[in-house]
Amino acid sequence: MSNLKTADPAIYEAMQNEIRRQTDNIVLIASENYASKNVIEAQSSLMGNKYAEGYPGRRYYAGCEYVDVAESIAIERAKQLFEMPHANVQPHSGAQANMAAYFAVLEPGDTVLGMRLDQGGHLTHGAKVSFSGNLYNFVPYGVTRDSETIDYNEIESLAKEHSPKLIVAGCSAYPRVLDFQKLKTIAESVGALLMVDMAHISGLIAGGAHPSPAGFADIITSTTQKTLRGPRGGIILTTEELAKKVDYGVFPYSQGGPFMHVIAAKAVCFGEALTPEFSNYAHQVVKNANLMAKHLAESGMRLISGGTDNHLILADVTPLGLTGQEAEQTLQDIGIIVNKNSIPWDPKPARVTSGLRVGTAAITSRGFTEEDIIEVCEIIIDALGNNSDLNLLNQLSDRVKNLAGRHPVPGID
Repeated sequence: MSNLKTADPAIYEAMQNEIRRQTDNIVLIASENYASKNVIEAQSSLMGNKYAEGYPGRRYYAGCEYVDVAESIAIERAKQLFEMPHANVQPHSGAQANMAAYFAVLEPGDTVLGMRLDQGGHLTHGAKVSFSGNLYNFVPYGVTRDSETIDYNEIESLAKEHSPKLIVAGCSAYPRVLDFQKLKTIAESVGALLMVDMAHISGLIAGGAHPSPAGFADIITSTTQKTLRGPRGGIILTTEELAKKVDYGVFPYSQGGPFMHVIAAKAVCFGEALTPEFSNYAHQVVKNANLMAKHLAESGMRLISGGTDNHLILADVTPLGLTGQEAEQTLQDIGIIVNKNSIPWDPKPARVTSGLRVGTAAITSRGFTEEDIIEVCEIIIDALGNNSDLNLLNQLSDRVKNLAGRHPVPGID
């Protein structure tokens, strides 16, 4: 970045500091990952200069012959990867993918079932601070108090009571496998469509490490950056019957020109996800998460639902005498990056919380194996158990840098 260094030293410095932060820290945020150098090169390409409103072969601008090639490749790879008949790769984000999907099949005021935000759902699944909770009549469902897993009986009961037009499944802080077949049965029983937001688990599904909603969901949405290891963006997969409505929901209804450089990077990402190496990665993510859950539980943390089936762990840190906010800050101070997170029926406000959300997607991309996972857990346990011992915290910070230094960040020379 020699040109940028001279032309805009302030931005250059910020970028260099971010590279150092990513290199020196251990990232356990469940929604973060590292894109490959190939993905980064595609995303940084001159395709970003091209305006291309419309779809391949049906653009509103001239000069789209080569971006058409890139988008067509992305579409075909996405369909192959997730075994769905139609793919729209234009959404700028997961939230915009959800918005376009709603626009495709709902009218303002329609009734929808979605998972509670404070029990593992997402803002766009009906939260009042989101467009979703304002435009539509979302009826929330959640988890049981005893098992802290999704209450399918509640979903069935609410569906019969409210006759929703759509049932939305998918989570941002839920560590268990979703029963797509049961959700489809409930949806069909009341004449509702089923939409699955697989943003967090799409990479695990692509790699065969998690059941797929294909064949059950009428619409599937996802981000492309989390476990899928692509650029920041969104995608919608759907049936042939809903294809035209979904495409219209994206363009022209909710978006204008697509980001063609990001779509090219999505194509690269989908190509990588079709390889045996990616499947190995996805299975290692789950293996690492299970091992981490075991060690954190043995340290005294209470794991929501008792463990994990995917890439993330939701832990109650109050048995350690800490709030989620305090735990997050303590770990950040030594170079371990997590996020505080509400737990079901959390008595603390969202800015404080009782829990932490921890994920293994990013560290697995850096090549962390079981031995490394055990060391990370030891560091976390020591830090949270002795968060006022500055000498110990300094020693733990050195261990973090040493461990991180043994595992280069993908995409950084």
